Amino acid sequence: MTDTLTVYGATWCGDCVRTKRFLDRNGVEYAWIDTDADDAARDYVQQVQDGRMSIPVVALPDGRHLVEPADKELAEVLGLTWP
Repeated sequence: MTDTLTVYGATWCGDCVRTKRFLDRNGVEYAWIDTDADDAARDYVQQVQDGRMSIPVVALPDGRHLVEPADKELAEVLGLTWP
């Protein structure tokens, strides 16, 4: 297990861009994996969603996954202050 978040998404995805922007703005380290460029990542995203393909998927260090999380949900899970 790692201490780093992993974000699975695509560059064309508005929710993915928003999630990356939120994490960057809050100084949260994460690994970015482009599901368009990585077949194994696309398969993984579908596996954790029982065959669906919604992105972004944020894999947390504790093994949980957030699918298309709102900024507020990310803040709560990461222990960040929400406005």
